[in-house]
Amino acid sequence: MESHGTGAFVGYERESCLTKVLAIIPDDDGLFDVFLEQTPFYAESGGQVGDTGFLTSASGNYEVLDTTYALPGLRRHLCRVISGTLLINQEVDASIDVLRRTAIRRHHTATHILHWALREVLGEHVKQAGSLVNDERLRFDFSHYDSLTIDQLKRIEDLANTLTLDNAAVTSLETSKDEALEKGAIAFFGDKYGDQVRVLSAGPSVELCGGTHVTATGDIGLIHIISEGSVGANLRRIEAVAGIRSLELLQREQRSLNEAATLLGTSSQELLVGVHRKLDEFKAVQDENKILRSRLAVFGATSLAQGAHEGIVVARVDELSPGDLRELALAVRQQVGIRAVVLGGLTPEGGVSLVAAVTPSSGLSATALIKDAAKVVGGGGGGKGDIATAGGKLPEHLPEALRLAEVAARS
Repeated sequence: MESHGTGAFVGYERESCLTKVLAIIPDDDGLFDVFLEQTPFYAESGGQVGDTGFLTSASGNYEVLDTTYALPGLRRHLCRVISGTLLINQEVDASIDVLRRTAIRRHHTATHILHWALREVLGEHVKQAGSLVNDERLRFDFSHYDSLTIDQLKRIEDLANTLTLDNAAVTSLETSKDEALEKGAIAFFGDKYGDQVRVLSAGPSVELCGGTHVTATGDIGLIHIISEGSVGANLRRIEAVAGIRSLELLQREQRSLNEAATLLGTSSQELLVGVHRKLDEFKAVQDENKILRSRLAVFGATSLAQGAHEGIVVARVDELSPGDLRELALAVRQQVGIRAVVLGGLTPEGGVSLVAAVTPSSGLSATALIKDAAKVVGGGGGGKGDIATAGGKLPEHLPEALRLAEVAARS
């Protein structure tokens, strides 16, 4: 580094260049760190991931898997051998993955535009608090005190896409940090800047940025917000896709809508109508089931009450949910001459459910009736004086639990 410097970055203007290998350092994974005299490969920084691509020489071909900084200004190209070998001081052709870089450019400029749109809709208190930009998507963390409404998200997305449709020029210039900030350029959270900075302008968006970008906002294509949520106190995160990734996502979403519409027997345009219709039908079925369960509970209660001994019913009833078992116990308690009822059974999921219900005149405590029974089936529960419920996970001990409950009821 002392003899060769940090290596010039030519990636703003060029996607490939002829350069010289300065150093090759093997690592423990069979990969190599390659250092070049100059490079078109962007090193990960400012939220933007590093470039990938290839190094090709007369004697070998290496794939660049990632580009990072080994030291400030010193770019490290993490490589794997495809064939042959590279030699120190050898001339190589360094070429980035252009399609991947293009997608990254779109997402990076889209991040700037979304930042501008967020400030326009939510206010100037919005500040960038972290970001991730790669070829698949963008992620942007920002300061804000509340979740975003559907209307706010729509306005942000509409503003961003209006700017892309304007096809405004995206320009950059080198200037002093103080002058850039005086002119209103926004500095990114966490980035370290020297005295000279690069100012990136995309229409009304003006920020300090050393990343790679499109040449006009129209190159981004569509910006589509996919999520928004909290990542901390007064800190929100928005995720979005741009360009071909937006198209791919919207195509997948449309296919899902079409499939859902087919299942509901309607068109994708009438999907909401179909969903509401099915919800109404489902509610009607639920109401009908509730009536049927009520009738079954009355019928079951009458049958169980006929087996009462001295006003006490202790019985096993399987395949009822805890809620339905409770309703049945209450129905039994309402039968003439019943003082106390304890029901236990296996739920449809295989667990144990216990319910105890007593009349005010019985002098009994529902909680006391199933206290020991609940322990036997490996669970616990609670309730007030006249109704108590419990659950457990040891169905093989249910008979013993019911025996203990009956002893408690008759003691």
